[in-house]
Amino acid sequence: MSVHATETAAAGTRTRLNLVRLREMAARDEPITMLTCYEATLARLVDAAGVDVVLVGDSLGNVVQGRSSTLPVDLGHMAYHTECVARGLASSWLIGDLPFGSYEASPQQALESAITLMRAGAQMVKLEGGGPMVETVRFLVDRGIPVCAHLGLTPQRVHALGGFRVQGRDAAGAEALVADARAMAEAGAAMLVLELVPSAVARQVRAAAPGLITIGIGAGPDTHGQVLVLHDMLGWTSGRRPRFVHDFSRDGEHARSVPEAVAAYVAEVKARRFPDPVQHGY
Repeated sequence: MSVHATETAAAGTRTRLNLVRLREMAARDEPITMLTCYEATLARLVDAAGVDVVLVGDSLGNVVQGRSSTLPVDLGHMAYHTECVARGLASSWLIGDLPFGSYEASPQQALESAITLMRAGAQMVKLEGGGPMVETVRFLVDRGIPVCAHLGLTPQRVHALGGFRVQGRDAAGAEALVADARAMAEAGAAMLVLELVPSAVARQVRAAAPGLITIGIGAGPDTHGQVLVLHDMLGWTSGRRPRFVHDFSRDGEHARSVPEAVAAYVAEVKARRFPDPVQHGY
């Protein structure tokens, strides 16, 4: 049997995930696994390894296009990579990032951009930002488009934030994050990525907005799930590795294959061994 056939058979043992099932997982406190992905071959591997949610992130600007930020990524790039990933998935839920400049002008602009990604295969769209985006989220949800919000460090606003810094460290910042999360839940967002925030703040957000499925990246172990950039967790990215990243490509002295590394990530998240609250948290 070929590698592709083996992966397809493995993926075929899982029922296709949908938003109802993801909410059920969150309700029974079953950890949700998420990874980024940008092309079909790796999408098949990620799907077969049991990853629950795949995010076609605008992080492709960094890891695929070699750019220093996500800002140059446009809607055409996102639609193309979403189409590629969608062709490789059999079971995982698929989220597409709305890139910088594709949704901020108006709810109508966001709708048109979201339709583009949904037609490309996304089942949910993700957008960054708090209060100013609440009406946009409501507008999209009212028109049948599932939304994942993104708070904390929002890379599209990295210049306004003063760089890649932990958000919500002081009382005022934490209070603002909790308020924004509650507002997103009230607007109908189904999921929330919390990036680079103290673990204690992530716990507050989860408690204050119980309608949201919280997914952490550098937000500690107490969110409903975890997400990493695929290239980071495979040890493929150069330079200084963020504190919240673990290289799953090695098991001590033993090098893992890509399927083994992704399966290890899934197992560690499901068993609540990753992230470690001290080693990977703030």
